Amino acid sequence: MLFLSALLVLKAEFRRKGIATDLAESLITGAMIGGLVGAKLYFVFFETPSDYSWRQTLDVLFSGSGVTFYGGFVFAAVTAIVIIRRRKAPLAIVADALGLALALGYAIGRIGCQLAGDGDYGKPTDLPWAMSYPDGVVPTLEKVHPAPVYETLIGLGTFGFLWLLRKYIAMPGLLFSLYLVLANSARFAVEFVRINPPVIGTLTAAQLISLVLVVSGAGIGCSLARRTETNPHG
Repeated sequence: MLFLSALLVLKAEFRRKGIATDLAESLITGAMIGGLVGAKLYFVFFETPSDYSWRQTLDVLFSGSGVTFYGGFVFAAVTAIVIIRRRKAPLAIVADALGLALALGYAIGRIGCQLAGDGDYGKPTDLPWAMSYPDGVVPTLEKVHPAPVYETLIGLGTFGFLWLLRKYIAMPGLLFSLYLVLANSARFAVEFVRINPPVIGTLTAAQLISLVLVVSGAGIGCSLARRTETNPHG
């Protein structure tokens, strides 16, 4: 469902932009392989509980749960850039479409995390919508923040907002830069209710990566804006 939804979004945007739609299939296939490998490896090395035995770690590695977005994002991004360059497609325009697909795919992917209870849930809370995950891959009987639900809702909101803006933003690359800022700002905020351990001060690894990507997105957007001011006719 995750990859199918991303494929449909990419094809729709490629048709609108006059790009061959078979590129969408190549990108999804490459992202599916690279993304899953990266997501699993990141989860195993950085988010698997420290008291797990090697057998438990292998179970997570080869199960349908235990995936982390940022690990998948890095591997999938490298794969996508290689494919785009080989096909000689316009990188900025393709990136804009990928931002839309990533926002929707992330939202759908978190539904799987919620159903699996793979440790992506949050800290204990007494809020009315708190949940426990007694049968999860990483079980808990405590009532905790259902962080995957938060992220699904945020991802859908981000996708909807970008989808509405896409026809009004003519500058290639700007939509993707906006995706980087919005999606990673949201992830940075959600981490405050997650159970991931801090690595620098009170910040988790995901928050540090989020900050880097937010700054990158803002930098790309500012650079594009300055380029337009300098050369308003392209």
